[in-house]
Amino acid sequence: MMVKNRTRTPSAERSGRRGSGSMTEVELDVTNVAHGGVFVARHEGRVVFVSDTLPGERVLARVSDDAHSSFWRAETVGVVTAAPERRPHVWAESSVDRAPDERAGGAEFGHIDQDFQRELKRRVITDSFSRMAKIDTDVDVEAIPSAPDADADAAATGTGWRTRVRLQVAADGSVGPYAARSHHVVTVDSLPLATAAVADIAPLTQRFPGAAHVDVIAPSDSVARIVVSENDRRGKPKAPPHAIVHELVGGRRFRLEAGGFWQVHASAAETLTAAVQEAIDGDEFDPRAANLDLYGGVGLLAAAVGDRFGSTVRITTVESDARATDHAAENLSEWLGAAAVTARVDRFLRELVEAPAAERRRLEGATVVLDPPRSGAGREVIDSLVAVRPRQLVYVACDPVALARDAGLLRERGYELQALRAFDLFPNTHHVEAVARFTRAS
Repeated sequence: MMVKNRTRTPSAERSGRRGSGSMTEVELDVTNVAHGGVFVARHEGRVVFVSDTLPGERVLARVSDDAHSSFWRAETVGVVTAAPERRPHVWAESSVDRAPDERAGGAEFGHIDQDFQRELKRRVITDSFSRMAKIDTDVDVEAIPSAPDADADAAATGTGWRTRVRLQVAADGSVGPYAARSHHVVTVDSLPLATAAVADIAPLTQRFPGAAHVDVIAPSDSVARIVVSENDRRGKPKAPPHAIVHELVGGRRFRLEAGGFWQVHASAAETLTAAVQEAIDGDEFDPRAANLDLYGGVGLLAAAVGDRFGSTVRITTVESDARATDHAAENLSEWLGAAAVTARVDRFLRELVEAPAAERRRLEGATVVLDPPRSGAGREVIDSLVAVRPRQLVYVACDPVALARDAGLLRERGYELQALRAFDLFPNTHHVEAVARFTRAS
């Protein structure tokens, strides 16, 4: 293992006034993982959240200018004692050998062995449920298959899986990822997390003056392409250009916008389809009830329900993006009982709560699948869901803290956690996907 060690005494410290060109550097013993891709240490009794390290290490860290009175944020600038799970970073442009301000963001776990990455994600999930939901549970974070075009090295290192990469545009038109926790664009020579199809056409040396961002996508049933989003007169990103692509999931073909939302891991859509199908308790499922797919996008998970329970299933998918809803209507057209509604989920549910009693009763036997954004469903949506009393909820989450918070709200309102699975859909990052099932206690 190639690690640059910095030999210092345990009390070594350099100090200066932050924000005046000088900085504070301290040696830290890292003890635990925190949510958000950072790790926990203490300095003179103060909690320090430090990046680019892992538990069991001693590092030299630079304290950030945004330090708070109760805790500090810091960036590793040197490894004094490496943990056995440290490996050379999979993305040279993110390595601790580079200055923190010039490290490409988006691969904050890339210096950690794959198995230990999943262990750290497991700890974050279980700790979040314990603290925020008062639920003691455990879960294995499951590895999922690599992209079809990934080689053996990519499979071993957790690279080569992103079918969609967004390149930010600097003032001079150059492109690259943002540095971690900043809006500084870092120019890079490689995109190791991207599939070969994306990496091959990524315009890393080109300039796009005036553009908002550049998306490089490789749909499973379409050719790889570059989508450039321009800024409007106010300097805000315009809506993505209207262009249609198709994705294959199993034997099913989904139509969507080239710039629209789709799971980024090449195997994610198929993994989540199977996970949602398995999560639903068939004994509790009523195909004639007013089943719902909330935050439904182009209908991926509604189709998963339909494929498991047959053509007579009644299900309504709800999505605020009108273009996505139009595609969902087409993607779900074979189910006579399927409908696609353009609406914000919170407003849609509020209207259901206020609907006549006969209509609300159709929801009491329903299964609701929800796949909210990273911020989670939140109190208002949870309260409305509980008010219409669906029989079971299948919650797909990309943020364990948001899921745990909402699980606590559900538990307080009479819904119990029955099953929980987690999937490593974002190798070499701190992100993890979870699928949870909740049922009404009475």
